[in-house]
Amino acid sequence: MRSLPLQGGGSGCGSKYVRLSQPDNIRDTPMTDEQDPTKSSAGAPETKLTRTKRRWAQEGRFLTGRTARPEAERLPPGQHLVKDWPVLDLGIEPEVTRENWQLDFFGAVARPLVWDWAAFQAQPQSNETTDIHCVTTWSRYDNAWEGVATADVLAAVEPNPDARFVVLHSYDGYTTNLPLADFAAPDVILAHRWQGAPLTAEHGGPVRLVVPHLYFWKSAKWLQRIEFITADRPSFWETRGYHNRGDPWAEQRYSDDDL
Repeated sequence: MRSLPLQGGGSGCGSKYVRLSQPDNIRDTPMTDEQDPTKSSAGAPETKLTRTKRRWAQEGRFLTGRTARPEAERLPPGQHLVKDWPVLDLGIEPEVTRENWQLDFFGAVARPLVWDWAAFQAQPQSNETTDIHCVTTWSRYDNAWEGVATADVLAAVEPNPDARFVVLHSYDGYTTNLPLADFAAPDVILAHRWQGAPLTAEHGGPVRLVVPHLYFWKSAKWLQRIEFITADRPSFWETRGYHNRGDPWAEQRYSDDDL
């Protein structure tokens, strides 16, 4: 772990605000580790959001220097509990409805697929209740999700033997990368319902990935494409100072923290 002055971790996504250089109809918004919906991953211009979060990475903001084991401590180091679900809302969301939504599976797979909403709903449906851990220090317990387990996705597409990673592509241009082993974990789900109701657009509906054992920026909103690849490809936040994996219990917040 790098030796940097540790910044206090008491204020997280629910109370840390920034003003973005955006049109007048966009309001001050709570910081969270989900994506900036106004910018694409490739060659995206800087905004105050990305500059602020890059500075946090450079400063080692929120780091405690502790590690823990999830089976021993439910709340990861440096996290605090919230009851609401903070939202990154820049006033701009991709216009994706169930009627025009599609999810494309491609890359190093035996069976590339494209699911529309009817095909997605025809897959085996699973339920998981898991916790959310945001890299900006808030956690929320007992989120009830409904959707398609990634185990069923893998059975459908049959990744090639040399597939080792996935890249998630969102309708807003955001990307994030995951080891295939993390994508395949037993409680990872392509969620379309939360707490018994359809997943709202502000929280990534119609469909988002939920990877509960990693920081929440890895749980991409507004899923459009899932790419299976043989070599890792760091993506939006991973090329802006944030850790390539993001294990909350190892406090893997930033890119030069221990792997």
